[in-house]
Amino acid sequence: MSFGIPILASGSPLDHVVQHPLKSVPGNVHRLLTPKGEITVMSDQIVMMIVAALLLMLLVPVLIKKRKGRDEIGSMVPTGFANFFEAICQYLRKEVAEPALQEHTDRFIKYIWSAFFFVLTINLLGLLPIAPISALFGTHIGGTATGNIFVTSTLAICTMIMMVFNGLRLGGRQYLAHFCPGPIGLAPLLVLVEVIGLGAKIFALAVRLFANMMAGHVLLAVLVGFILAAGSSMGVGGGLAIAVPVIIGAVAITLLEIFVAFLQAFIFTFLTTLFIGMSVVFHHDDHHEEAHAH
Repeated sequence: MSFGIPILASGSPLDHVVQHPLKSVPGNVHRLLTPKGEITVMSDQIVMMIVAALLLMLLVPVLIKKRKGRDEIGSMVPTGFANFFEAICQYLRKEVAEPALQEHTDRFIKYIWSAFFFVLTINLLGLLPIAPISALFGTHIGGTATGNIFVTSTLAICTMIMMVFNGLRLGGRQYLAHFCPGPIGLAPLLVLVEVIGLGAKIFALAVRLFANMMAGHVLLAVLVGFILAAGSSMGVGGGLAIAVPVIIGAVAITLLEIFVAFLQAFIFTFLTTLFIGMSVVFHHDDHHEEAHAH
């Protein structure tokens, strides 16, 4: 479920960034979450998340099966998109997951891969001009779902659940002990600091992805708005004069946005892996272990 965000007035640079509800129901929830007293059960951003999930579930299994040949050797050599997916998965496993998760890599690697490709697919779908096309049919579908703080917060909360649940399951008392790394007399203060630190990790994970994805789209909208403003105040000639440098700048920013889409998916995945690793990988005192062995 996603909660509605008030839509700004038409012509605002945020109009194509914020959520556009397609179906809402009355909801008696805190006004901070439901500014209009309604809960959005379907919106353009929810549709994009569903599309991203369906694309991954339907296309990835087909694409990764492509092999160079049918002979004994060729059947083991990926080609095309299969090579692309395998290279990314191998990199995430060797360079991101194994250093942080160590012996728990196999346990969590599927979640790490899923998080990366899901966020990446949503980011890339947000760059497609779907909204103007859907407007021709009297609706609004499109936009970047990761530009919604509720979406990124939900993804971050999923990571927090993975951290706490698996920390307790795999570490037990060791996981609880890290909330009080000092003298027992300082436990009230240390536990409070560690709990705040846990919240800060999740807050940073959500806000970093949300802020970076929204900023690029707002900047593009502002640049395009320059063309319309110049056309209305300076006539067709003025609009064309402004359009040339603006379009060049918009193309450059769009290329940068493609890079940012990959970069933010990687950063979210890297931080997710790091935080889970901090919860399930425990370093023992070597001197204590040696003394215990003797």
